[in-house]
Amino acid sequence: MSHSPERGVGEIDQAKHDQLFLSLKAKFMADYGIDPDRDFGQPSRGPQQQQQHSHGDDGDGQDEEEGCGHVTCEHGHSEDVPGLSSSGLSLSESILEYRMENGRTYHRYKDGKYTLPNDQAEQERLDLQHNVFLLTFDNRLGLAPPCQKGAEVPGRVLDVGTGTGIWAIDFGDEHPEAEVLGIDLSPNQPTFLPPNVDFEVDDIEEEWVFDEPFDYIHSRLMTSSIADWKELQVQIFLHSRNSNLTPGGYLELQEVDVGPSCDDGTLDPTTSALARYCALLHDASVMLGRPYQEIPKLADLMRGPEVGFVDVEVRVFKWPTNGWPAADTEEGRKLKELGVWSGENIVAGLQGFAMAPFTRAFGWSKEDVDAFLVGVRNEMRDESIHAYGLV
Repeated sequence: MSHSPERGVGEIDQAKHDQLFLSLKAKFMADYGIDPDRDFGQPSRGPQQQQQHSHGDDGDGQDEEEGCGHVTCEHGHSEDVPGLSSSGLSLSESILEYRMENGRTYHRYKDGKYTLPNDQAEQERLDLQHNVFLLTFDNRLGLAPPCQKGAEVPGRVLDVGTGTGIWAIDFGDEHPEAEVLGIDLSPNQPTFLPPNVDFEVDDIEEEWVFDEPFDYIHSRLMTSSIADWKELQVQIFLHSRNSNLTPGGYLELQEVDVGPSCDDGTLDPTTSALARYCALLHDASVMLGRPYQEIPKLADLMRGPEVGFVDVEVRVFKWPTNGWPAADTEEGRKLKELGVWSGENIVAGLQGFAMAPFTRAFGWSKEDVDAFLVGVRNEMRDESIHAYGLV
């Protein structure tokens, strides 16, 4: 199968997403006291850089710009695509159970591997976050060729760490010609699905024993969930003597830099509660054996001889912490809108991101975490602080 920008789609069902986005918008505006009549202007393209990689029989790897962010890869050329079959486990009673910890629920299968909760509040946040990514990518599900307008993907697609399954379902809706599989440690996905979409409980750090390779593998925000990224990429590229990614296939990783950035000095890293929060998250992830991965190093791993991807491309986007950007240009209007939504997404997730890492790694109590988060939330909502994250 050839992958060219002229063949294939990435546009989502607009009516469905408008309805979901508006319902989530109303909920989060009510929760966080945002004026529903506030005008954030029209979206435009935000700042970006790109780096993509492909692996084929010929051609040299080439990289454009380094940075934190969104990595896609290609790896040769593909032909036939049989039906879905994978390494997943059946949903036994023990896998379906959740564990309560400090007022949040967590996955029971491979207990402790993933530190974010899987409760209803987190599922709602993940669906909101999905829409923030759509806004970031100009209403596309990703940046790899399978997500481009007009693309056809008559093959197998894998969504790693699928969460609520919203990305896999959207991709399946837009690509009825594709067979889509989402895997996660938690069975949080709906049962009413497009006929070409399926979900399994599975651990991507175990040996991959899928019967057939995939044409497109998508992963989002898994940076602190993987102990050894090199080993994972080797698994994707090689399984025994066969690859888990077809020649000509793509691997797309959407990741985030854990630390805040600021260009004008309005955030002081020596006194900022937000900067300390991010530093503690990083330290806890190291102590728990799943450190946040520096994205330039992740791209370097992909290019390395042990993995072998080529045409690695990284694109970097800014997510402001709130609506602080001035809306006097197209870029400013897009950044302001992104800031409002990305800020609400992060604020909604602050406790979930920190509760397990801080209590498990540092021995903090739930009350310690909640008290510390007061100052972090205040900074996240302070429009005099011009901070942003790199995605």
